[in-house]
Amino acid sequence: MGDDPNPRHGARAVRSRGARVRYWRGERRGNDRKAGAALSALELGSWLDPRVLVLAVVAVAAGFGQFGAVATLGDVAKGFGHVAQRATVADQAGLSGTELGIGLAVIRLASLGGLVLAGLADRVGRRAVMLWAGGAGLILTVLAAVSPGYWWFVAIFAAGRPALSAAGSVSQVAAAEETTAAHRAKAVALIAAAYAVGAGATAVLHSLASGPLGFRGIFALAVVPLGLLVLVRRRVPEPTRFEVAAAARDHPLPVLGPIEPRFRGRLIVVAALALAVAVVTGPANSFVFLYAQNVMHLAGWVTALMVVAAGVAGLAGLAAGQWLADHLGRRPTGALGMVLLVLAAVVAYSGSEAALIGGYVAGAACGAIFAPAAGSLGNELFPTSVRASATGWYLAAGVVGAIIGLLAFGALADIGNRFSIAALLTFLPIVPLALLFWLVPETKGREPEDLWPAGEAGE
Repeated sequence: MGDDPNPRHGARAVRSRGARVRYWRGERRGNDRKAGAALSALELGSWLDPRVLVLAVVAVAAGFGQFGAVATLGDVAKGFGHVAQRATVADQAGLSGTELGIGLAVIRLASLGGLVLAGLADRVGRRAVMLWAGGAGLILTVLAAVSPGYWWFVAIFAAGRPALSAAGSVSQVAAAEETTAAHRAKAVALIAAAYAVGAGATAVLHSLASGPLGFRGIFALAVVPLGLLVLVRRRVPEPTRFEVAAAARDHPLPVLGPIEPRFRGRLIVVAALALAVAVVTGPANSFVFLYAQNVMHLAGWVTALMVVAAGVAGLAGLAAGQWLADHLGRRPTGALGMVLLVLAAVVAYSGSEAALIGGYVAGAACGAIFAPAAGSLGNELFPTSVRASATGWYLAAGVVGAIIGLLAFGALADIGNRFSIAALLTFLPIVPLALLFWLVPETKGREPEDLWPAGEAGE
């Protein structure tokens, strides 16, 4: 899947790329020209550019593979556990909240491998990582369908998780690099929407066809996005920003992508925000279908409608989020989305069917408001030479946050079978951390090259 017959890489494209690289090096030697002139060497497009649309296909495939464990958690628990008509989480779900929390935490912990793969994208290119990591992750997802037991399922699915995390994250990095400042938030929103479509497809299929398919059938269906990834592999682009930065570097970056001291302050803030949000989204998203199906006993068609309604709300949220990110700013929009997301998650687990449905739909909208602002900010704060590595580090921070949230939420839910108390104690302390957004500069309307001129960024 790593061959490179991209039409943009033909003879004419190679010649023009060489001209861009020579121009960029001339800028570095001159040492007195700034990023505005260097931007003329890039081929940037709009959020509807075919290159960005192909990246959205990669995100769809990653979302389908990565969300399977969440969408099918109720069936997984029943299939590998024992359901009884008593009041505890273990009796209602088949496995205890602690067991489920540990299993999900292990799967999340495996995503730390995405740090290595995302950092690799700064060395070998965005395209190779998206194709090879996405393909490997989907193959392992298919293999999870034949798991003989719960911990086998956890181990196999966990093995594919880092590859899918890296493919999804790098697709967003590539989309940000292919677009101008005026279109970047829209491109990030499009990738987030594409990922949500893939994830939502898993949930809808399971809700409507859990009887004939079961969780094994859902995982086997990962062959469909795998085939789609193979079909579009020739059109997956290598961003020109990366080509120029790679040609200008004297030495390739190490795979783990260490971040220089001048970038670390921003990285720590972004990583802290990623960790905080994941403390909420990790358990809120991971337990929701088990809670709906095994605890609240929602009918499959009701769960499917809930997912569809959330998808519509998410699309509306993405449109609002990208508009606010471009007009109000990345920081206030991100903070607003983060606070609303926490409140929606608390409502979803407060104890009634109406609250679950309303909270889940509202959470999808609030998360969608958050995504374009946070995604754009995270990409714009770092130069091209370390952008994917930075993405890997806050991907890792998100993993740590999700593990903290899953273990805390699962253990608290076991105490008296109170999901509502678990939500309050796990989620609400995150609200004040939204103020961290004001520890980094506002990037609205600015190109990354404006924030890190070529000579300062080391490109």
